[in-house]
Amino acid sequence: MRLLHTSDWHLGRSFHRVGLLGAQRAFLDHLVETVRTREIDAVLVAGDIYDRAVPPLAAVELFDDALHRLANLGVPTVMISGNHDSARRLGVGSGLMRHAGIHLRTDPAACGTPVLLADEHGPVALYGLPYLEPAMVRDTLGARRADHAEVLGAAMDRVRADLAERPQGTRSVVLAHAFVTGGAASDSERDITVGGVASVPAAVFDGVDYAALGHLHGCQTLTERVRYSGSPLAYSFSEADHRKSTWIIELDAAGAVRAERVDCPVPRPLARIRGPLERLLDDPELTRHEAAWVEATLTDTARPHEPMARLAKRFPHVVSLVFDPDEAPARSLASYAQRLRGRSDQEIAEDFVAHVRAGRAADDDERAELRSAIDEVRLDDTVHEVAR
Repeated sequence: MRLLHTSDWHLGRSFHRVGLLGAQRAFLDHLVETVRTREIDAVLVAGDIYDRAVPPLAAVELFDDALHRLANLGVPTVMISGNHDSARRLGVGSGLMRHAGIHLRTDPAACGTPVLLADEHGPVALYGLPYLEPAMVRDTLGARRADHAEVLGAAMDRVRADLAERPQGTRSVVLAHAFVTGGAASDSERDITVGGVASVPAAVFDGVDYAALGHLHGCQTLTERVRYSGSPLAYSFSEADHRKSTWIIELDAAGAVRAERVDCPVPRPLARIRGPLERLLDDPELTRHEAAWVEATLTDTARPHEPMARLAKRFPHVVSLVFDPDEAPARSLASYAQRLRGRSDQEIAEDFVAHVRAGRAADDDERAELRSAIDEVRLDDTVHEVAR
């Protein structure tokens, strides 16, 4: 049986305020075409379909279109809710969708009930384990403690118990949304440490032929039978070196796994550049990044004038600016009140200018402007006092 494993679509998400619906639509076009041309038998989506519990209408429409296209291909699709999704909202209509071959698994209590498929070698049981928030599902699953390892372990006990009742030779696949020990995180996953230690051991999935994981955004192999597909798009600059892809997983008659990575479309590459502003504007080595989404880290000791506007002339898609001076000014340990004691308004204002410019003090013209502004405020206060 040939399965396509994907996850973490995060429909509706933006990248540093740049909308990604067009890129997400291109990915779903690619997904549907891959399912068609590679003769996929089932699609597995391991959670975080949406980026938030109440997604924008455009994201819902995109999801609806993808489901119709997959259903029209006659290819079964199994989806679970992730920690970004609202399980209740995502699961609405799941009973009806099942008749079209779309299986939405969002109820933790049903994690031991598989979607049953078959090929020429016999049955395959697909178990969907939605994201399990420990405090909310502990009682439902009969876990001893409200932590991630316990509730996922309890869910897998149900899977193994059901599998033991199936005909001998039944192959098995689990979809789960979790942080498994050994996985490499990025900056764009939402923290799930609430409810105990976030990570769970890969051994929790022992007894099944393949575990299709979601949550971490980098495609990675923990064992031959336990893998993350990663997100199809980069959602933070920490993913600049990721190769975005999906897995095609083939299960043979004995349940052995053969895996192939299929690259996803890249809407625009990511680049992280670092150095003084003038070098970033002039360095010919950076020409290759001019069409990329850029995160620029400036190392100038003094903050340059209008750095974002100047960078945008060379890098039209610069979306993030970070200041990290090579020689940061020494910080006084004195309290704020102690530093101000005995200083005039003029001196305080000049100190502020030097602070925000990383040590470069106000020049004569700037000091004159500050003095004029302070005098004007004092005059205005005097006028109001007299009027009262």
